[in-house]
Amino acid sequence: MLKFSKKLLYAIEAVVDIAYNSGGEPVQIRDVTSRQGVPQRYLEQVMQRLVKAGILKGIRGPRGGYLLARERAKISVGDIARVVMDMSKDVEMGLPNDVANGPIGKSVIRPLWLEFQSQILVMMDEISVEELSNRAFRSGVSSEVYNRINFSI
Repeated sequence: MLKFSKKLLYAIEAVVDIAYNSGGEPVQIRDVTSRQGVPQRYLEQVMQRLVKAGILKGIRGPRGGYLLARERAKISVGDIARVVMDMSKDVEMGLPNDVANGPIGKSVIRPLWLEFQSQILVMMDEISVEELSNRAFRSGVSSEVYNRINFSI
């Protein structure tokens, strides 16, 4: 179930960072954590899951790291959210297991929560990593891609 957890937000941030900073070169996890202030312990598990899901591609070796496995326009925020959801199926969108267990809770509130989740995922599917990268650019976020460009002749 969808939970707006740190893990979800960090996963989205990491994928957008990789899209925004790779320029075709692998991005190392330590660079993502350094730029975004994301704890590495949150990312290590989720990065492997994103690789398994075909969102990222892991490159081994000293100059290895992560690249997008597909075009950034073809990866949605919903794709990333589903990977994180699969990692923690025990909570429905932040709704604790010990609430909404009465007759109204089971027949009305929990199904309502699932409807919310479904609608939020539809909205997340409409936002691509490309769009978030463009927002970062328009906001003036520095990119390693532009820092590597050498205009000398």
